[in-house]
Amino acid sequence: MSNIVLTGAGRGLGRAMVERFVASGHVVFACSQSKDRVAELRAKFRGPHRFAAVNVTSDDQVAAWAKEILDEAGPPDLLLNNAAVCNKNANLWQVPPDEFGWVIDVNIKGIYYVLRHFLPAMVARKNGTIVNSSSGWGRSTSAEVAPYCATKYAVEGLTLALAQELPEGMCAVPLNPGIINTDMLQSAFGDDANSYPSPDQWAQKAVPFLLGLGPKDNGKSLTAPS
Repeated sequence: MSNIVLTGAGRGLGRAMVERFVASGHVVFACSQSKDRVAELRAKFRGPHRFAAVNVTSDDQVAAWAKEILDEAGPPDLLLNNAAVCNKNANLWQVPPDEFGWVIDVNIKGIYYVLRHFLPAMVARKNGTIVNSSSGWGRSTSAEVAPYCATKYAVEGLTLALAQELPEGMCAVPLNPGIINTDMLQSAFGDDANSYPSPDQWAQKAVPFLLGLGPKDNGKSLTAPS
């Protein structure tokens, strides 16, 4: 049984992973910015699982959430930075500054804040796997999603550099989940998103894959099985 910390658990891939991790017998500590979605998770998945309303763009909120988890359960065995957002399709020069900043804050700063508050305990124990959600658009590009591409390229670099800093016995990887029919994909692809697997279908293969990651994978840019 592993202790798993997961961000962005309210919908999409995060919600599907919660379901699958719990069904596999692991303990999940997860967050979502939406209080309503947190209430739904709490109603469906009772203790020892814990769900919190956390805005990952707030260092103070992430710090308080991490302290609560570390005090109760110690360092996580698997830390999944899954929370992410995408800009509405537009040429880069047409993206409003507030929207550009929002994508940067969630997709890059959010990961940094989570790592900043969980990693010291994990490093002290010299154990644990960190998975930062990347994208195919972190290794290639498309028009009208330049802010999102920029953040996912940053996730790749941040994670691969982090992997070089970790002690032996730990693992950090950027993970491209593949193309999944989520709300984010609906926004980017429109009706074409319906031809891709659902989050639940994805999680059936992805969760066992994630649970199998370890020191042998440290510093590799990985793609989830389809």
